Amino acid sequence: MNGIIDDVSIRLPLPKKNKNEIFAVVDKRLGGSRMDVSCADGKTRLARIPGGKRRKIKRIRIGDLLIIKPWEIQDEKADIVFHYRKNQAKFLSRIDKIPEEIDIF
Repeated sequence: MNGIIDDVSIRLPLPKKNKNEIFAVVDKRLGGSRMDVSCADGKTRLARIPGGKRRKIKRIRIGDLLIIKPWEIQDEKADIVFHYRKNQAKFLSRIDKIPEEIDIF
């Protein structure tokens, strides 16, 4: 079965290492556009939805998979780049694209 999945191209965005993006899972909603997230590198960060994307990223819930970009100035804060839906996160988990540290799917 893995041979079949390897041949299929993934149309979902993945974190870009050259742009310092990583996977994260929402731990707690803090209100507004802020939330605590557990990152694939083992750190917990305060993430926010940047200004123009607030309407596009509608409902982020506890346990959702995200792509975040940590700030260069303050490493304990980050911006949310992309929000995966549940079925997308389960698909990425099945094909082993999510790191073991945060794979809850």
